[in-house]
Amino acid sequence: MKRDAVTGGGCLVSAAGVVSAVWLWGASDRTQRHLGNEFENNGQDFGAVLTELPFVFLAGAVVPAAVWGLGVWLLGRRRGRSESSRASEFHA
Repeated sequence: MKRDAVTGGGCLVSAAGVVSAVWLWGASDRTQRHLGNEFENNGQDFGAVLTELPFVFLAGAVVPAAVWGLGVWLLGRRRGRSESSRASEFHA
């Protein structure tokens, strides 16, 4: 795989992870309760947004990118190992 394709794929996976993590966090019952979707805005707490949202954003960006990188690294190792075994067959 070319380096640009790997980098572009990692960026796309990271962006999709951010969007899905923020969407899932915002749709959860716990977050809705903190944002005041209860009766007459009881329990409204915007501190939850300020403290949790940056962590959700970072986790959504870092975790998919790390998994993508690990997969590319493992595939590269396996491909490199198979090429080196083929090379040793021809040099024997």
